[in-house]
Amino acid sequence: MVEIKNIGIWIRVSTDMQVKDESPEHHEKRARQYTELKGWNVVEVYRLDAVSGKAVMHHPETQRMLKDIRSGRIQGLVFSKLARLARSTKELLEFADIFRKEEAHLISLAEQIDTSSAAGRLFFTIISAMAEWEREEISSRVAASVSVRAKLGKSLGGQPTFGYKWEGNEFRIDEKEAPVRRLLYQIFIKHQRKKTTADVLNKLGHRTRNGAEFSDTTVHRLLRDATAKGERRANYTKSTGDNKQWTIKPQEEWVVLECPAIIDAETWNKCNQILDEQEAKRTKLGRKSEYLLTGLVNCICGTKMYVRSTAKNFDCKSCKNRIAVSDLDEIYQENLKGYLTNINPITYVTEAEAELREKQQLYSLTNAKRSALYKQMTDLVPLRLNGELSQEHFATMYKPLELQVEQLDESLPALLAEIDFRTIQLASSDVVLTEAKALYEQWANMQFEQKRAIVETITEEITIDKRDITITLAYLPSFTKGQTSPHDFMDS
Repeated sequence: MVEIKNIGIWIRVSTDMQVKDESPEHHEKRARQYTELKGWNVVEVYRLDAVSGKAVMHHPETQRMLKDIRSGRIQGLVFSKLARLARSTKELLEFADIFRKEEAHLISLAEQIDTSSAAGRLFFTIISAMAEWEREEISSRVAASVSVRAKLGKSLGGQPTFGYKWEGNEFRIDEKEAPVRRLLYQIFIKHQRKKTTADVLNKLGHRTRNGAEFSDTTVHRLLRDATAKGERRANYTKSTGDNKQWTIKPQEEWVVLECPAIIDAETWNKCNQILDEQEAKRTKLGRKSEYLLTGLVNCICGTKMYVRSTAKNFDCKSCKNRIAVSDLDEIYQENLKGYLTNINPITYVTEAEAELREKQQLYSLTNAKRSALYKQMTDLVPLRLNGELSQEHFATMYKPLELQVEQLDESLPALLAEIDFRTIQLASSDVVLTEAKALYEQWANMQFEQKRAIVETITEEITIDKRDITITLAYLPSFTKGQTSPHDFMDS
């Protein structure tokens, strides 16, 4: 081994929290004091802030240090303890081999290791193995605790999904976000397009929790998230350790917990059925229907049934099940009659009142959000006038707030109009109910396009068995079927 004259100091802390709480400056000061006592010259400091010790060999700062070792610029490396150099036994031994080959020294202050001696090298190998064992033990304990915490309903870290919040160990609805989450489902049911849903939300002035605009990706994730209907999944993903990517765990490891619901299961299922059909490309939205019930008829085996020949039968390609179009139309109309003439006025009014309260709450929250944003804007002006903010910095902060306030200003009148609309409709609910019951009487005089629109609106599914026919009709909501609301269904 060559005599040490010039030395390098190695500083690595694995997370931002360690950067803050275990000061790199403290490590450097300790190493410099040691090298002064040894009479060595510190010629370089290698810093790896917020870098995990699992794999550091290919880090640019590591490569720079090894280049200096190989060129002879430094003859040794001082670090506070082994865990700060690396946690992998493989990499620690690889460091030891490189330094031994270049006749350079590794000096660990905490473990008092000097690899210039055989005893030091042996001790280095043993301590390296212990460091990796400790890391694997911690990882194993953390993994085991995750499942236990999940089953107890406790937080596993990370932010809760949009519309929810943690209060201590309680998973609760966030009343500021929940109306927007609920509105997202309503808009998607109307438009059946994720991008359109995102555009409508953005134009109404709504934003995600971090202030960003909604995207089709965000809409898709929220639509698929079963938390909204009261089923919170936990312990179902794990990190691959590679670029922070996550994979889905086997379903038997999932923990499904009950939680407060933002929407009913029927709404969630309807949205996800639309997504399933779009993803499977089983139907083409917007395609003109030749028959009244096209796209809504399913065989008991799960296969979609279509009219495939001039015989005018709904046929199943899989099991050859079939039913005549005329027969099914007649049966459907009889069900429709019972559906329209048996609407429960009490349920109807109760739902109408609930929807009105929901829109009033959304208006209140939207108005409060607008006021808060406007205050942020006004607070920025004095900072600009006093020169505390540059013109560029002011514009960067002010413009997004201004845009969102403008969008909220546009949506507030629409919300007020909708509240007025629903209030008036509720007051005249008797008339609405009478019209709904009279709809069947006018059925024979309606055009095909009008009938088809009604069928698509109120029909969930028609299932054909060999002997039975099951027609599932959605309950007629108070204002969203057959009439256009100025807020939920505004065009993008």
